[in-house]
Amino acid sequence: MDNLRLKFSKTGRAIYISHLDLLRTMQRAFLRADMPLKYSEGFNPHAQLAFALPLSVGASSLCELLDFKLNGFMELSEIAYRLNKALPEGIEALEVYESENKFKNIKWLDVEGIFEYDDRTSLDMLPGLMDFFARDSIIIKKKTKSGINDSDIAPGIRSIAFDTSAGRVKLKAVISAQEPTLNPELLSSALEQLAPELKPDFASFTRTQIYDSEMNIFR
Repeated sequence: MDNLRLKFSKTGRAIYISHLDLLRTMQRAFLRADMPLKYSEGFNPHAQLAFALPLSVGASSLCELLDFKLNGFMELSEIAYRLNKALPEGIEALEVYESENKFKNIKWLDVEGIFEYDDRTSLDMLPGLMDFFARDSIIIKKKTKSGINDSDIAPGIRSIAFDTSAGRVKLKAVISAQEPTLNPELLSSALEQLAPELKPDFASFTRTQIYDSEMNIFR
């Protein structure tokens, strides 16, 4: 079959599955579902699976993408159905379709987050958070392949908004997925480095949508 794309969610206990283990999990799921993957040729053949954007351990997502190829034809709805019977709790196949765009053209991510404060009220934190992320420049220390370097994360934030609910601060942001890559965990890291009085005691993030450079939903 042609290049196929799986959209899946990774939530609950599955958020603690590492990227490498997720690859193995998907390979086993296709095997258990009796759907033979196409393998590369050569001395070290491997299943032709490719994830769009590695997800950090501990983060959840409603929009993960995986490209794959099958040996032989199968109805797309049948693929998702079979996978869901073979996948572990917390990973759900949402849709299978023929890929329309290359992963290199992914640009933006919708992200939702929760900031929790043990001894401070969310209402007290809200004004400071809004002011902090309204800065034109947010330069933090960031680990890169070449070591620890200064990095301005502000250009990677297209939009960000905060609200309070059930005693927690909720955020919604559109951040850069590639060139530059902005891990949402850097939002709380920036607070820890530059405004520790605003740093949450616990933070969690969920990817909810992927876009191209023109803010079209990526497919």
